[in-house]
Amino acid sequence: MSLFSITQIYAQTPAAENQQPLHELGDQYHNSIKLLQNRFRIDYQVDEITMVFFREFGSAPVVLVKPDGSKIFEADADGENIFWYDAATYDLVNIKNPTPGPWQAVGQILPDSRVMVITDIELHAKPLPDVLFSGEILKQSAQLTNGGEPIDSTEFRDVVSLEIKFVSTNNPNYNNFGAEVATIATFEDNGRGMDETPLDGVFTGQFNLSVANGEWTPVFVVNTPMLTREQVDPPLMLYPNPIKISMIEDGGGDGYHKLVIDAEREYVDMNSLLIDGKVRFPNGDVQNFSLTEQTPNAREYLIVNYESGVYRIKLTAYGNTKSGRDFILDVPEYTYLVEEPEVVIEPQMQTTGADGQNNIDASSQLEQSPPSSQPEPEEQQMSQLMFWGLIIGINFIIIVIGCVTLWLYLKPPKKPKDPENTQLESQKVGMLDKIKNKFSKKNVQQPEITPSKENSEESGIIDLSIPKKD
Repeated sequence: MSLFSITQIYAQTPAAENQQPLHELGDQYHNSIKLLQNRFRIDYQVDEITMVFFREFGSAPVVLVKPDGSKIFEADADGENIFWYDAATYDLVNIKNPTPGPWQAVGQILPDSRVMVITDIELHAKPLPDVLFSGEILKQSAQLTNGGEPIDSTEFRDVVSLEIKFVSTNNPNYNNFGAEVATIATFEDNGRGMDETPLDGVFTGQFNLSVANGEWTPVFVVNTPMLTREQVDPPLMLYPNPIKISMIEDGGGDGYHKLVIDAEREYVDMNSLLIDGKVRFPNGDVQNFSLTEQTPNAREYLIVNYESGVYRIKLTAYGNTKSGRDFILDVPEYTYLVEEPEVVIEPQMQTTGADGQNNIDASSQLEQSPPSSQPEPEEQQMSQLMFWGLIIGINFIIIVIGCVTLWLYLKPPKKPKDPENTQLESQKVGMLDKIKNKFSKKNVQQPEITPSKENSEESGIIDLSIPKKD
């Protein structure tokens, strides 16, 4: 898989110098002089050159001195004839139609580094397996070479990045139809993850195929700050996860559920299958387990039936395919719901009495049907009626009290009586009572006494005239 190549520049034989577009000038003595370090020559046949200068961390960008003595700074990059990428540890410079002749780079360049010219890199990666499973964790390694020789520059891993992406073929017959582009692996040479040795020139990627099964096109991508190269491989088939999980409720006897783990026998060698998993119970407890028995039969594991609810099972499977390839599978989480047992009321025994009516044995009814703490529907209805009646009555009393209070507050006050009129009235009543008592003692007909309104009102004197008899 040839993407582009990188060449280290050394003073070699004249034949080698003629084959390379750029080589160092001067001998070891000249290159040991500070002002004459990092001198190189560009061949007259070069139309475009991309150079990498590794320098001390955080130091200023290098300055290029052309054969005529003029200088090129980072600020001179115009994006057309000169491209300049300044990183913390290196400078990546691209020049179109460079001036042939001796050049020089001035800066805090690392002593062991060399001027490098990028023209064409070769990426050597192992081909992907024919049978891949969704959820598989896969190790893949690749090498960058120059002229068939591995690149041993430790600094170069900061310049280039390697990735593998999966692009869906958008075949409507598969589950990955319309899926987005997924980055499957990033190659690293740092001794982490599945990479065995850091900075050995071998880049290792850890595939995590947690994408939908179907037909995918693998794309190998090499990135630098200035350019990107891609290689597209033929489409491959990503098969569904071959591990099958099922649960048999109370299948392990009283108080145990049975977990059954099987696999697609067409792709998986059952004798090599190992299971490492954990169970999360409905109450949140977690129990780890492992199944390492080598047998062609399905794997079984008993789970304690703590209580009803959702049981969650997460597995990692290890084994070999039918072709003998080792695999590691991240199995999707499996959930199972255990429902609460239903309370079954047995039918009541009925007996026929002498009068032909069915009678129910009270003692058998108490034994068969458990006591219920819930009230009967009629009792619930009566309690609801009493509740609402009480609420309505209390509200009515509150309304009546409020109306009476409002009436007393708004009632007009009575007018006070005149004290003089009250005294005259009392005198009249007293004199009339004396006259009535006097005539009643003598058995004499009581005369009709009519007080004069004029006298009573104007002079305050009572007229006690007795009418004459005819």
